[in-house]
Amino acid sequence: MRKFAICGVSNRAIGMFIRPMAKTFPNTCRLVGMLDIDPLRFKICKEQIPSVGSVPEFGADEFERMVKETGPDVIIVASRDDTHVHYILKALEHNLDVITEKPMATRGEDCRRILEAEKKSRGKVTVSFNYRYAPIHTRIKEMVLEGKVGRVTSVDLNWYIDTYHGSSYFKRWNRMREFSGGLSIHKSSHHFDLVNWWIGQKPVEAFAYGALNYYGANGEHNPKKEDRRHCAACDVKMDCNYYMRWTSRSKEVEVKDDHLGTVKTEGTGYTAYRPDQCIFDSAITIEDTYTAVVKYDGGALLSYSVNFSLPYEGYRLAINGTKGRIETMEFHAPSRTPFPTPLQTIDYFPLFGSKETIHVVQREGGHGGGDPVLLEDIFLGVDPRRPYPILSGSEDGAYSVATGEAVWRSVKENRPLKISEVLGN
Repeated sequence: MRKFAICGVSNRAIGMFIRPMAKTFPNTCRLVGMLDIDPLRFKICKEQIPSVGSVPEFGADEFERMVKETGPDVIIVASRDDTHVHYILKALEHNLDVITEKPMATRGEDCRRILEAEKKSRGKVTVSFNYRYAPIHTRIKEMVLEGKVGRVTSVDLNWYIDTYHGSSYFKRWNRMREFSGGLSIHKSSHHFDLVNWWIGQKPVEAFAYGALNYYGANGEHNPKKEDRRHCAACDVKMDCNYYMRWTSRSKEVEVKDDHLGTVKTEGTGYTAYRPDQCIFDSAITIEDTYTAVVKYDGGALLSYSVNFSLPYEGYRLAINGTKGRIETMEFHAPSRTPFPTPLQTIDYFPLFGSKETIHVVQREGGHGGGDPVLLEDIFLGVDPRRPYPILSGSEDGAYSVATGEAVWRSVKENRPLKISEVLGN
């Protein structure tokens, strides 16, 4: 039985960690403390999960008191992205293990501080990169390890975020770089970590272009040039394509998503927090479109793009090597895709041979079935039968963040950036 305390009682924290601890893993773990800036979050959490009703509550600046009074073995960090580094460093000072949501931090400099602190601590940092655990992704990793493609020479990864999911980032705190690091960190760190893990190489340099094309005051679909609007009370929301694509004049429509709530929650919820800020505000400080090239220490090159306002969601991947090529195409959230979507498979093309199509057994659960297996590794211990490492550590977290920072800084500075420069090495 290990004792856990959680920093940040977010929707993600409740769904990803607190509920599974209470319902799926009660024999191996116990929640002993919750910390958050908003007392209403404790109330909502305890209403949803009555079994944690007696868990002590602590304010955002009461970490020391929480550790002293509850004696946790592990700190889970699921607060706003820019606060991760603070709680991780505090936990390591107390020689406690840490499980943190991605991104591990929002700046390469902070990642370096975490790496240095971990070396001096008996605690270890785990980053919850759940996409590694999706069955398709583990099979791709296995194919690379089996030598199917030989030495990896290049990777093409194009990620598509639909108008429902993509616009949500610009309604919430993610739209401010000071809070999220920008979407090249908050979202793309997932993607960079997958590539790093698949090919077993470390990124060394990145160059990118990017822009704010869809959102912000100059967005082409902005129905009214005015700031400080919220969807719930907006007088022009019926003219907003992003809003009306997912609702109607007579009723609010439930939209299925494994990341977000539904539009029914807009304009309500937590103290001093509105998840329905106008996506066309001039205050937005991040980009919604990137194209990047990343160079790796093993010679591989990554061609990457991501777009946060598209008609459907998913990704297209190709891994090329000296012996062959792997391809796959995912259509995420089929209920939001305006056409029939095929089951995802993997195509393998030997350099000199015929195409093979691999079908992979699917699993239930968020992030392509990755969440439940990640949680087993976290709360039951790493599966001893798995022949390769999959649970992410601090170095994995640092390289994914540093690549994301190199991308947005390259956009701003119009130059390639060394990953070592971003990490301050």
